[in-house]
Amino acid sequence: MKNQEISGIFNAIADILEIKEENRFRIRAYRRAAFNVSAVTVSLDDLARQGALETIPGVGKDLSDKIREYLTTGKISFYEDLKKEVPPAVLEFMSIQGVGPKTAMLFYSKLGIKSIKELREHAALGEIKDVPGLGEKTIENILRGIEFLEKASKFTLLSDGMRISEAVIRQISLAPGVKKIEVAGSTRRAKETIGDVDILASSVTPEPAMEAFIKMPEVKEVLAHGPTRSSIITAENVQVDLRIVPPGSYGAALAYLTGSKAHNIRLREIAVKKNLKLNEYGIFRNKDNKKIASSTEKEIYEALGLAPVQPEMREDQGEIEAALKHAIPDLVTLKDIRSDLHLHTTASDGSASMEELAEACSKKGYTHIVITDHSQSLKVARGLDPARLKEHLKKIDALNKRIKGLRILKGAEVDILADGSLDYDDSILERFDFVIGSIHTGFKQPKGLLTGRIVTAMKNKYLNMIAHPTGRLLGKREGYEIDIPEILKAARGTNTALEINAYPERLDLSGMNCRLAKDAGVMIGIGTDSHRLGDLDYMTLGVRTARRGWLTRKNVLNTLTLQAFLKKIKK
Repeated sequence: MKNQEISGIFNAIADILEIKEENRFRIRAYRRAAFNVSAVTVSLDDLARQGALETIPGVGKDLSDKIREYLTTGKISFYEDLKKEVPPAVLEFMSIQGVGPKTAMLFYSKLGIKSIKELREHAALGEIKDVPGLGEKTIENILRGIEFLEKASKFTLLSDGMRISEAVIRQISLAPGVKKIEVAGSTRRAKETIGDVDILASSVTPEPAMEAFIKMPEVKEVLAHGPTRSSIITAENVQVDLRIVPPGSYGAALAYLTGSKAHNIRLREIAVKKNLKLNEYGIFRNKDNKKIASSTEKEIYEALGLAPVQPEMREDQGEIEAALKHAIPDLVTLKDIRSDLHLHTTASDGSASMEELAEACSKKGYTHIVITDHSQSLKVARGLDPARLKEHLKKIDALNKRIKGLRILKGAEVDILADGSLDYDDSILERFDFVIGSIHTGFKQPKGLLTGRIVTAMKNKYLNMIAHPTGRLLGKREGYEIDIPEILKAARGTNTALEINAYPERLDLSGMNCRLAKDAGVMIGIGTDSHRLGDLDYMTLGVRTARRGWLTRKNVLNTLTLQAFLKKIKK
């Protein structure tokens, strides 16, 4: 958890330096370090003890010293001093989508606005229209941004919920008497954003586990402490609830706490029709209160005449009907994945070399990967112009001759331009094995224009997949408006796949849209959009999103062998 805290501080330092209009390279250095620190899969404490902090890309002596200072003292003096130079309200304003440092400072210094609440009131009354550069449309967007920010502040990303739950489980599982322990709630259902983190354990002696829970180093505040239920707030302001039940009730409690509420209601309705009572302790016969199922989830579902339902499907979106018919699909799993279809290297804006990515993907058991560095128009990401691209493709050929067991396919993430054309000419596109099309500009275009851009792009015979189709960034930016049915119709007609972008803030397509794609006969590809080696692990999030969309192996490009994949995309 300290990794995330330090990452947040580095981003905050970059924000303040931006307000002060300091050297842009210095600002970028802090942003890069924040990005890479957040992806480190081991604790910074461990790296510090090993003297290995400077192995993190973008972390040199200066930043490693700051990390050590935080690990030792709980603060970074440079940051504490820097905060005194900028009013807190200005930093708060910059968290609103579309509000930059200059505008944020004007709100504070010219209008005397001291909080987002005041800003919303002034904007609603039209009292900020005199700020330079703020037209009616911009003010409307600011109000929408404030509303979106307020909603976002109430949820946690799935990736953070999984990380926090894993840390808690790792510690509590060591407590005496703990038999079983796992995450429940919306984290287990793999919702892209969650509320509280729910943990369930089984034990006949719950007190040691509860004591260990409330005394974890991550605990900021203890909300409740009881013999079988406790709640804490972590240093990241996430609520974690621990429930401990006897081993014999574990299955019933896990089903109950996993939910969702609507799914549980349907289960209880079925129980009532069978003259049964269902609760978190088990299933009981009404006539004599005899327990007939409780120890496993499988028992619970089968006692109700249902096939077991996978956690990701438990949203009352047709899974009960499927379970009654014993027609639950065999969902795709992480073990089914043979490839990653969206990877960036140091050739554009990635921090890992092609060789490093190939080695890491080989260790994951992949048979092939697609290197998809950015195209020429995306200057901020060091997109490849034709001259650099030529050398880049030669490097892929050379590496393929040296490595064994893994095929590196030539790919590109090509910008979809304003008119729907692609950022490379066909004479260049034909050199690639796999082409991804992405929208990175013009998010505020009308729905019809945005939909038309994507449909036009899909008509290019060299385009294989649309990346992060709605452009959303969870908690930061709403997706742009597109006509999903029209996109799916065009994708089916052109044999174009749609991506589940597994980056934690995207998870785009959503599970719901994945299911629509499946019903429309559109293939899905999962890409981690990796910009660093740690991002490769986001494949887990992509697969879990696919499962929320009821996808099976046959719906996902990544499950194909290399030969089957090449044959499929040639269509």
